[in-house]
Amino acid sequence: MTTNANIFAKRRDKLNSILEQQGLDAIALNAGPAQTYFTDLHFHLMERPVVVFLAPKQDPVIVLPDFEKAKTDVMKGLRVVTYGEDPTKWQDSFNQGAKLLGNLNRIGVEGLRMRVMELRYLETAFPTAKFEQAESLLGQLRMHKDEAEIASMQRAVEIAEGALEATIAKVKVGMTEREVSGILIQQLYANGCDPELPFLPIIAAGANSANPHATVSDRKILKGDLLLFDWGASVDGYFSDLTRTFAIGEVEPEFKRIYEVVKLANQAGRDAAKPGAPCSSVDDGAREAIEDSGYGKYFTHRTGHGLGLEAHEEPYMRAGNSMILEPGMTFTVEPGIYLDGRGGVRIEDNVVITQSGARTLSSFPRELRVIG
Repeated sequence: MTTNANIFAKRRDKLNSILEQQGLDAIALNAGPAQTYFTDLHFHLMERPVVVFLAPKQDPVIVLPDFEKAKTDVMKGLRVVTYGEDPTKWQDSFNQGAKLLGNLNRIGVEGLRMRVMELRYLETAFPTAKFEQAESLLGQLRMHKDEAEIASMQRAVEIAEGALEATIAKVKVGMTEREVSGILIQQLYANGCDPELPFLPIIAAGANSANPHATVSDRKILKGDLLLFDWGASVDGYFSDLTRTFAIGEVEPEFKRIYEVVKLANQAGRDAAKPGAPCSSVDDGAREAIEDSGYGKYFTHRTGHGLGLEAHEEPYMRAGNSMILEPGMTFTVEPGIYLDGRGGVRIEDNVVITQSGARTLSSFPRELRVIG
């Protein structure tokens, strides 16, 4: 076994221990981040199902198309069942996989990832089994990043920051959001980003910046605009997710005021992040700073979310979340103020909990910068 293979074997061992503790006979994973995390197999959701079964005390089983079989060579001990192009025969392959696994009564699935198509094949292959949501179980393992995972995320941050610096040097009044997005995507790849972006960048100018999840449009960038960038990069499948807001020339005094409030809230949220504190404390810290300024009703979303193989995963920095922060947890801190129809500000950083506190992976300046 290679060192890399050992990492994935250890992850499966931990998973199997949790499955036994929870009384689950197996877990069925669709193509996606969790499947990759435990197997080092890289597949994407498509019209052909790819399902991995992990069960305590037996070798994993995978059901997948014939032409994808070569990809499974990276995983020793994997029992492989394939199918051809005739969809009427696919159920037979799932039935064959079920025979290899034996009698299973309780099977965990990812409710956010398992589609109806795969679930129907599983229900037929395991007619007496009960299928149960298992996201939280998987989250227990994926939330805690090791040094190699954190190093990949750190590099993803550095690539994203370099790409943004190169992009803002090219931003001019009169450009559209779409044009700027194209430059940023080009710069992400030029700086070393993996082929898969965490998400398509959000470039939001003027009133569009008041929409936290704006869609890139042909709106032109004008003098006096706030210009918001929400973007990220990927390295070894691990993501960064950052936001910075800029001024296009001179902006109105209230925009400068809310910028300073958001910067203060961002710092307060990061200061509240420490081992032993509840996730809610990060949200409380950031939200209190904005509420004290009188802009509380304009901060309309949670303060942050977990980050790793997915752009949004556990843990979540929201009010009332009593989950305790522990070393290795990685997440965003991204407070914002959004003045509907006028403009908005968000400052987002990536944070990892350490043994003694928290380390901010991102270092792009947080001062209000005039560009264009």
